Amino acid sequence: MNPTPSSRRVTVMGSYVADLAFRIDRLPAWGETRMGQSFQLGPGGKGSNQAVAAARAGATVTFITKLGPDPFGEIARTLYRQEGIDTQYIFATPNPTGAAVILIDAAHGENAIVVVPGACFELTPAEVDRAAACIASSAILVTQLELSLPTVEHGLRLAHSLGVPTILNPAPAATLPDSIYPLCDYLTPNESEAAALTGIPVTDLASAEVAAASLLTRGVRNVILTLGAQGALIKNHTLTRHIPAVTAGSIVETTGAGDAFNGGLATALAEGMDLTQSTRFACAVAGISVTRPGTAPSMPHRPEIDAIQAANPA
Repeated sequence: MNPTPSSRRVTVMGSYVADLAFRIDRLPAWGETRMGQSFQLGPGGKGSNQAVAAARAGATVTFITKLGPDPFGEIARTLYRQEGIDTQYIFATPNPTGAAVILIDAAHGENAIVVVPGACFELTPAEVDRAAACIASSAILVTQLELSLPTVEHGLRLAHSLGVPTILNPAPAATLPDSIYPLCDYLTPNESEAAALTGIPVTDLASAEVAAASLLTRGVRNVILTLGAQGALIKNHTLTRHIPAVTAGSIVETTGAGDAFNGGLATALAEGMDLTQSTRFACAVAGISVTRPGTAPSMPHRPEIDAIQAANPA
């Protein structure tokens, strides 16, 4: 399939926050102060990261969010100009843009994150409705849980009513109303999010399959459960398949890997790849991202993705 540019449009509805990343040898205890090894300020938020990942992977991207009139918001506006992301549905508020504190283990690259969503949490269903024509012309809508839950559900319902496939990345983990699941063509939890949604601990492929099956009973059409270094598990009513992770080099940090995966998945689905091909593509995007520091800056460009896939044929 050779899709036209319009059929490659990915609309992302989600969060932007500024990332304040601190690299340290270990997490401090309550009341303890520790010296860090490095600090970096940059663009973040799951929605924003996924929009950048999709744009760099080759999609035509529109991003729906809300920003404040402050330096953190200006970092976002500059990024979207550089990445060629459509900003016509980025709304303004006088209130501050959100921020995330990311504490990164210097030895292993694992992270702990605290997010205050700020301005993006003010995005309303009425504002999402103003983007209806854009959503209708998209190949897929992607959203996450760093917006208010009523706005998330409204966006999914709107896309569903327009016949546009939807991806819900249920992160950060939250309790979801039963009404959301049938609006999800693709649900992309990681192990801890799947466990939080189902009450089933995900510790291996067998338990991942059980958790994914539980989510299907709620009305989700396809579950792609990400498993970190183990890759991803695809499950729907006719297919169960494990897709191995793609190794692209030494791991620097895992921050943003899930966003890389979701942006890559959206791009591949928008291009008409089947679910197995799309998940392999997404694993390649994520595999490259973890070899670099940062979130949005770690997202790979399409030639890099194509090269790593050529080096790791299925």
